[in-house]
Amino acid sequence: MTSPPAARATLGSVLLTAALTLTACVESASDTESASPSGVSAPVSSSPNPSPSSSPSAALPVMWRTAGAPAVVAADLRVPWSVVPFADGTRIVSLRGGEIVEVDAGGSARILGAASGVSAVGEGGLLGLAVLETDAQTWLYAYLTSWNGNRVIRMPLVGAAGERRLGAEEVILEGIPKASTHNGGRLAFGPDGYLYVATGDAGSPDAAQDPSSLAGKILRVGPDGAPAAGNPFGTAVYSLGHRNVQGLAWTDDGSMWATEFGQNRVDEINRIVAGANYGWPVHEGPAGDTAYVDPVVTWSPDQASPSGLAAAGNTLFVAALRGERVWMLDVGPEGLIGDPQPLWISEFGRIRDAVIDGDELLLLTNNTDGRGSPSGDDDRLLSVPLVEAAP
Repeated sequence: MTSPPAARATLGSVLLTAALTLTACVESASDTESASPSGVSAPVSSSPNPSPSSSPSAALPVMWRTAGAPAVVAADLRVPWSVVPFADGTRIVSLRGGEIVEVDAGGSARILGAASGVSAVGEGGLLGLAVLETDAQTWLYAYLTSWNGNRVIRMPLVGAAGERRLGAEEVILEGIPKASTHNGGRLAFGPDGYLYVATGDAGSPDAAQDPSSLAGKILRVGPDGAPAAGNPFGTAVYSLGHRNVQGLAWTDDGSMWATEFGQNRVDEINRIVAGANYGWPVHEGPAGDTAYVDPVVTWSPDQASPSGLAAAGNTLFVAALRGERVWMLDVGPEGLIGDPQPLWISEFGRIRDAVIDGDELLLLTNNTDGRGSPSGDDDRLLSVPLVEAAP
């Protein structure tokens, strides 16, 4: 078992005074309300992050559990959104204002640089990150909101841990509609080597049903941004009918999963299939309509408002904003196994991201975005050890 880093560091006054144009914003229509009470409630209904080493089995899915309390790795992060780990123990974190931060294995943090043209208004800003390491180059991908839309860029990462620097930006995907709300923003490389991009409906619900629009979709592209071969519509669009997806992950059986903000009634976990339509805005939550795919799990928004998603074996960890918790749930070929379990209700406030790093679960809090109640050292990067569950 890899012990979580014990040290913690602050970024100091540079980050605390970093200029952010963050206005009051809405992750879901209900997310402007206060956080839910501490009581545990069952879901309303139930119907690539690398995973710890395991041997997948179709007959007996491999499950993982947390083994201890979250430990602080780094603190005083100003509105963090995404974290990506490296094999050398470092982690890179995006801040909504545009800064990109490296946290080393000991917990010390430094600013690598900033993405250009970031408009951190409403729910926009510098959002998701993903890393692609090749023999020739390590690339850092980023999803950001600019003045004229959302786009995906990539930058070479040059140098070793502690000496890394960012190379020149390259725009690989643009034309994603933006708004003050529902910008999506999650990036993840799938097991197939393609980059998956989660977008929101940008406040125009009907766009989610329009295959020609990049809003309200999950996109699949190559490392250069070109539509992936075999995409169902011959474009970058992989699935449609989404309101605001902010979490992507793959379980050991190869299934792709996504978190989605509902409007007023339910938030969702969906199993994603190429070409499938997930119903927004025709339906919110399960509808039993064969033209659309129903969610596998739903919650009331006060219990969730789900953002980041991590998969270890066949266990999903869901970062909940308004719900101020992490949901842990097991899934298999038939869907949900058992009941989702809430972890750390209201202990750390709003949780924005969840990522697997070897045998650790990394979490990013999100209390400094204007809707949380930050403590003296918010926001924080946390680490939790994981162990394989007994069959």
